Amino acid sequence: MSEIPIFPLQTVLYPCGLLPLRIFEQRYVEMTKRCIAEDSVFGVCLILDGREAGAPAVPHAVGCTARIVDWDVPSPGLFNLRTRGETTFRIVERRIEPDGLIRAEVVLHEAPPAPASPPEEHRALERLLSRIIDEIGAQHLPAPLQLDDPAWVCHRLAELLDLPLAAKQRLLETADASAKAALLSSALRAMVSSARDTD
Repeated sequence: MSEIPIFPLQTVLYPCGLLPLRIFEQRYVEMTKRCIAEDSVFGVCLILDGREAGAPAVPHAVGCTARIVDWDVPSPGLFNLRTRGETTFRIVERRIEPDGLIRAEVVLHEAPPAPASPPEEHRALERLLSRIIDEIGAQHLPAPLQLDDPAWVCHRLAELLDLPLAAKQRLLETADASAKAALLSSALRAMVSSARDTD
């Protein structure tokens, strides 16, 4: 197990995902300084209960580690960060430090092996992501592009599309690539159906 600081947010971070952050609360400023000095990670978890600022929020048990890849200090006590998701984890035990920072014992998840053959839904998801890339440009996605990796494709689509946060969290918690592709395909069909019903 590893011990890491936890940053509860109203977003879901995936492995390889890019997440810009504006850090101003003192507990997270100190966390940022330590992570930069030690080249260490912190954990990003979707908020289960509470808010991003103020009293410590209750995080979902499964999150993703984030590593700071670039940063600047536009004014004293303020950090602008560019972070990249690395590894999913599950919180085993957590505690709140006197300054309000959550620290947790976590189990890091090993990336599951790629399926021997792509899931049935993967080709359609890959085509959808390719069309989006053609429209917005590859610079908006983390390099290198991995369109043959079902999990990578699912994660990028979840970042780009307006899925409910609960669906994004379920996708993060699903390790198997085939199950992940099926889950995302189902969520996309529900979005399309809902859009038709409101027309």
